[in-house]
Amino acid sequence: MLNSLRTLIERQILKARAEGKLSGLEGEGKPLPDRSHEATGDPAVAAGFRIMAQAGVLPEEFVIKKQLDEARAAYSGLTDPDARKAAMARIADLEMRYSMARDARRAFLK
Repeated sequence: MLNSLRTLIERQILKARAEGKLSGLEGEGKPLPDRSHEATGDPAVAAGFRIMAQAGVLPEEFVIKKQLDEARAAYSGLTDPDARKAAMARIADLEMRYSMARDARRAFLK
C-alpha cells in the first residue's frame, strides 16, 4: 500500500510539473529553511504548525499563553489592592483557559 501511495504521489508531482503548476512558486530557487528542530517531534504536528505560521494563524493555546504572560507582567507593577485582586482574577481565568487549551491539544494528538 505504501508503495502504491508513493507511486500516486510521484505521478501527481510529475503531472503538476508538466502542467507548469510548480513553476514560479514562492521561494523557488532558494534553499529550504532549516527545520532541524522539527525532526524530533511528530512530523504531522510540525507540518500543521508550519502551515498555521505561514498563514499568520496561531493556535488558541499560544494566544492565551501570550495574554497570560502579559497579565502576569502587568500584575507585578500594580500597587492598588483592588487592581491587584482584579488582575489576579484575570490571571486565574487565563491559566484555566490555557490549561484547557493545552489539554485539548494533547488529547487531540493522542
